Amino acid sequence: MVAQNELSDVDIDRMFQALAASTRRDILRRTIAEEQSVSELAREYDMSFAAVQKHVAVLEAAQLIVKRAEGRERLVRANPEMIARARALLARYEDLWRTRVDRLDVLLAAQPEGE
Repeated sequence: MVAQNELSDVDIDRMFQALAASTRRDILRRTIAEEQSVSELAREYDMSFAAVQKHVAVLEAAQLIVKRAEGRERLVRANPEMIARARALLARYEDLWRTRVDRLDVLLAAQPEGE
């Protein structure tokens, strides 16, 4: 049984796809520091407002950010819960690969010289 805390393959794919673009990583970084409106975010990039909205939508679909309405503005903030889940996933991958590299080191050390 998969714990509720586990990310599905679809969630993982969305997260990595969202983080694949430097603009989206920058939006995430900026919204970790403070909540910002989509308009404030759009002023920082050399692209249309609609293009920034699309980047925000990708991050929102990956649940890395949360968007809310306040009057006519749409405010965006990072989702610390999903960021923590992403960090935990990456830590598991790191542990997996460290274990594999350690086993390879042991195998290589056990080989006789000259082989």
